[in-house]
Amino acid sequence: VQLVESGGGLVQPGGSLRLSCAASGSTFNIYAMGWYRQAPGKQRELVAVITRGGSTNYVDSVKGRFTISGDYAKNTVTLQMNSLKPEDTAVYYCNAEARGAGAYWGQGTQVTVSS
Repeated sequence: VQLVESGGGLVQPGGSLRLSCAASGSTFNIYAMGWYRQAPGKQRELVAVITRGGSTNYVDSVKGRFTISGDYAKNTVTLQMNSLKPEDTAVYYCNAEARGAGAYWGQGTQVTVSS
């Protein structure tokens, strides 16, 4: 499975960005897709995840600001990020979990929130 991300960049506090990720290859056994992030000097953390069944989960710090959506027919996942804060600055990684195969990761995309 290959994951290709797009949509990172520089935005001012309070602004919005949209991250997209497309999976290709042996995608039939993917049961969840989501986004993680890693800020300098910090551990990678789960930001949001959506299962094939449509269940979602968010880290508390982004609830009400970020929205994850997924299209498992197209094997894509999108993260709409609103009301961005400087503490959201990180490298964001797309993740896919596949039964019998483990986790797959994208190359990462930089999100910088700064005035």
